[in-house]
Amino acid sequence: MSKKNCTFAPQKFHHSSIIMTAQEALKTYFGYDDFRPLQAEIVESVLQGRDTLALLPTGGGKSVCFQVPTMVMGGLCLVISPLIALMKDQVQNLRNRNIQAAAIYTGMTYEQQKTALDNCMWGPYHFLYVSPERLESEEFRERLARLPISLIAVDEAHCISQWGYDFRPSYLRIAEVRKVAYPRPLPKGKGAATPNAAHTFEEDYGEDNKSFPLGEDLGEAQIPILALTATATPEVVDDIQERLAFREKNVMRKSFARANISYIVRETNKKADEIVHILSKVAGSAIVYVRNRQRTQELASYLNEKGISADYYHAGLSAKERSQKQEAWKIGEKAKEHPMTRASSGTPLRREGESQRTRVIVATNAFGMGIDKPDVRVVIHHDLPDTIEAYFQEAGRAGRDEQKAFAVLLYDPSDKSKAHKRIGDNYPDPDTLQNVYHKVCNYLGVGADSGLGACFFVDMFDLCKKMHLPVLTTYSSLHLLSQMGYFSFDEEQEIHPRVRLRVSRRDLEEYRLSEAENSLLEHLMREYTGIFTELQYVHKLDDKHQELVSLAQKRIIDYVPRTKANVLRLSVNRQTVIRIPAEWYQQRKNHYANKLEAMVEYAENKHYCRSQLLLGYFGENDAPTCGTCDICRTNNKH
Repeated sequence: MSKKNCTFAPQKFHHSSIIMTAQEALKTYFGYDDFRPLQAEIVESVLQGRDTLALLPTGGGKSVCFQVPTMVMGGLCLVISPLIALMKDQVQNLRNRNIQAAAIYTGMTYEQQKTALDNCMWGPYHFLYVSPERLESEEFRERLARLPISLIAVDEAHCISQWGYDFRPSYLRIAEVRKVAYPRPLPKGKGAATPNAAHTFEEDYGEDNKSFPLGEDLGEAQIPILALTATATPEVVDDIQERLAFREKNVMRKSFARANISYIVRETNKKADEIVHILSKVAGSAIVYVRNRQRTQELASYLNEKGISADYYHAGLSAKERSQKQEAWKIGEKAKEHPMTRASSGTPLRREGESQRTRVIVATNAFGMGIDKPDVRVVIHHDLPDTIEAYFQEAGRAGRDEQKAFAVLLYDPSDKSKAHKRIGDNYPDPDTLQNVYHKVCNYLGVGADSGLGACFFVDMFDLCKKMHLPVLTTYSSLHLLSQMGYFSFDEEQEIHPRVRLRVSRRDLEEYRLSEAENSLLEHLMREYTGIFTELQYVHKLDDKHQELVSLAQKRIIDYVPRTKANVLRLSVNRQTVIRIPAEWYQQRKNHYANKLEAMVEYAENKHYCRSQLLLGYFGENDAPTCGTCDICRTNNKH
């Protein structure tokens, strides 16, 4: 790559004011001597300013593909990711490497969001992580137009496709970002900022670049997009490029083949016992996926009773609980216990100060995305997944260290009828959709021709109880109504604690407060403007919960503790009759049914190599037999 100095042209990044090569950036910032297979080619494509779709298997190192070129080019990379936990993790990892990064997500105050955006405009920041839903905000899009963006990275890009397994309508706004995000010149005479570099905006970009035109037709000067995903059928590959408005088709793929994973299907109607049997034969860390939260707890308890260290995980747990369970599992095998220190529940007791360690995590599909644990020896699916895509991605969390690993699907013939029932559960009929829409609006107190932009925290169980609605059908209906543009619906967002001061600063002197309470109140008044007039989101006060409760009991503050909530925002005024596009509805329902049927066929297959079937589903039709799946081993015996 060239090291020439000249004006930044987004379609010709390899002629930017580059001060180091991609290989040098990889070593300098990330400590790696060499790229993994295909990473170098993807990075070079991005540096050439080409829109690029990168297909890399789970554990293939997708983040390096946008982090390295950003550090080479300079400027700001806008990273669009659907998972808040993954955003936070990547931001922290970058900061640990002395690379400035920020994230904006649900629960942050307006002031915190503004500070993050100001930092990205004026400070030496290189990465801004946002959820696709953030792109719905006109105010955010206006601020975005003034940021020095050099690259847009779209993680989990299959979510933009209506044929992807986790379609999210907000992803459809990404292509519009290219029309409002104006390509910036790189810092004068600079390229990638060095760690801890401190430059003013004027120093880096010049006085004449303080304001930029909005919404121009930029033609070829559009900011390039790097879309990344671990699973995509040929149909989804084409759809991603079309919906992201690629200037030309450009797909770079690494074979999804995982030669070290043995794919196995076990037919059994005693799944819990079969899991115990598998875990007794295969040593090391394991993940067991189940479909509902209650079963995660029941199965983890059963495994502990059988002497297998296990814990459960699902999206309904608090962030702190999820983090603790995840870290205990990442450590590995359970710690040795004292003799005679087993509780009556069968759970091992621990020495004081000894960290809990977990061998097996029993989880819903909320677990695993972005977790860097290479030594998982077996992934077991207790229940049939909805799609081959979901199964393949979850199974791919085994053996990321390239050592021998197993992906086991447990199948009972009755699972087929249960799977077919899911079609109706996930796609309620149009009359049910109408009923749910109006009952939700009634529950929220939204009248006819009103409600546009209104946002609510929704207790789903209270809603369903008061409005006499079935829970599963209501969830599915809200997601469909969201896809049709009536609502924006996000399940179980983490909501930070909120505080409002009820007492003036002068009147506080009349209260007998502890030193800790006084100190906390001083902090709140100093850090949060407007806290006397309305509830303010407060951060990093989890260890002050008891003091906050005490102040609330004394009626000094209003306090809403940290919680999880379903967030529903009305995208249009309440309609008298909602229009359900018949062709769209039937097309999506049929597509879901076909994907589910493909999963059933995989489970019931008794003749063809399982690795070949999986790879063929993703368009790799010339893959050899693996020789290690249950079908290949049976055929080899014969």
